Amino acid sequence: MKKIFLYAAIVCLVPLTMDAHIGSPGVTFEGKAGDYPVMVLINPPDVIPGTATVDIFTDGRDINTIWAKPVFWFAGGGGTPQADEMKPVPGEPGHYRGLIWLMDAGTWAIEIEVKGNAKSGMVIVPVMAISTSQKKMDASLGWTLFALGVLLVVLMVTIISVSVSDSLVRPDGVAGGDLRRKRLWGAAISAVVIISLLYGGKSWWSGLANDYQRYMYRPFKANTTMVRKGDGYVLNFSLDTARLTNLTFTRNLSYIIPDHGKLMHMFMVRSGSMDVFAHLHPKRKDSLTFVAPMPRLPEGKYLVFADVTRMSGFSETIPDTFDVSPSGNNVAFASLDSIALDPDDTYFFTNPITPEATAKVPEDNVIICGKPGIRLPLADGSTITWEHSPVTPLISNTLYSLKFNLQDENGKPALLEPYLGMAGHAVIMKADGSVFIHLHPVGSYSMASQQALLTRVESATGPINLDRMPRSTAFMDSIDHTVARLNAMTVVEREKLLMGNMNHDQFDPTHPEHSMVSFPYSFPSAGHYRIWIQMKRNGKILNSAFDADVQ
Repeated sequence: MKKIFLYAAIVCLVPLTMDAHIGSPGVTFEGKAGDYPVMVLINPPDVIPGTATVDIFTDGRDINTIWAKPVFWFAGGGGTPQADEMKPVPGEPGHYRGLIWLMDAGTWAIEIEVKGNAKSGMVIVPVMAISTSQKKMDASLGWTLFALGVLLVVLMVTIISVSVSDSLVRPDGVAGGDLRRKRLWGAAISAVVIISLLYGGKSWWSGLANDYQRYMYRPFKANTTMVRKGDGYVLNFSLDTARLTNLTFTRNLSYIIPDHGKLMHMFMVRSGSMDVFAHLHPKRKDSLTFVAPMPRLPEGKYLVFADVTRMSGFSETIPDTFDVSPSGNNVAFASLDSIALDPDDTYFFTNPITPEATAKVPEDNVIICGKPGIRLPLADGSTITWEHSPVTPLISNTLYSLKFNLQDENGKPALLEPYLGMAGHAVIMKADGSVFIHLHPVGSYSMASQQALLTRVESATGPINLDRMPRSTAFMDSIDHTVARLNAMTVVEREKLLMGNMNHDQFDPTHPEHSMVSFPYSFPSAGHYRIWIQMKRNGKILNSAFDADVQ
């Protein structure tokens, strides 16, 4: 029953899918603007045009002002409005807040500039602006407006009928039958004209409402299957773009760009028990099909989340569900070796998220989930600790820096290596399936999205001319060659290149040995969450998982 509920939950929450988020609309950032460490939480509107709420947290020292402005990818730096000053929040030192208008759907950059006595600086935070809901008027307000509208119509009809009849009578004259007929005709004609205008206005408004419904964000429909290939199986992830009615260039799958050197980041979690986790990187077969070697996953229903980013910087998560049945994957893998996984692919097993879950996992590659403040042993003998006090509750809608500290076999700080160009990766999911998010040490956005927007902000060119964009086939071919060159590099060369465009201020300055990784995040609602952490040490990916109860 729980698996059925999770499946229903994920399907119901599909319309919230965006920007590598499901059920977690806020965009987070952690880094430095000049000499000032800042954490940022941006909550975009669910209706476009609309206002995004920008919360900025600093140490509060030597800061004079903080400014923020939106930059639309299509418009570029030249089509940007003036910045708005973010105001200090009373009673909360170091906390600034403001509202930013996002006037069109698509990819936006919120440019935040911190000015003070020390070195001032600017940061770019990508935001995906899409309409995911339609506001409803309160019934009492609707009836009040209707009554006022009727009153205005009656008054207008009365004024017009009197103006063509009684107003023509001399002060000492007497209204006769002629004037009464004029009054009735004036009332009738004016009523017809006004009702016709109202009907036309209603039709116009209904047309706008229908267009809004038509162009609301709709996720792609995906179909995940498993295909036998030689002595193993290949995962086939096919997309259907038939529902794409707007943002046709912004969300065009032919214009996908690499993020951390990969065209797609796919995550698979066994529903219900959440005791199986996989992070895969499918390769592009064609514009709508991606394939990946199938790891040895035990049977069950899996929730699938695929992250992609386009040249416009627009990133989103594409969800699906997938069944691994005993008659297919599980039995076959007892005697067959899987096709070699991508060196950056990983999967592992944990204990079920709830005691009543009865799903089983293989005995190897099992890591018991940790808790805040408790040291957790890892496969290579090292340990990891979530540096959050066990007695301090986690509160929803509060921005945290989730810090994880890695120590070697001797209890000393362990030297971390970059994994896909970052110090670490994290995935957070709520037990009921309503929240999924892929996090990086710098925030919850795609690094490729940030780079695309940074290029547009710094560019002196004007609005994008779609007629001058490269053809989709030529663009795909160019990107495929780029990915092939990345794959041909050594691990050291590739990681060095991927890290070249990244902000590495995520390393805690109090841990110069780079044993600490932090992830900025705000839990959107109360409940039970599981956090999967991936780091790299001595050339091997280290997996760990933690459970969190959020109040």
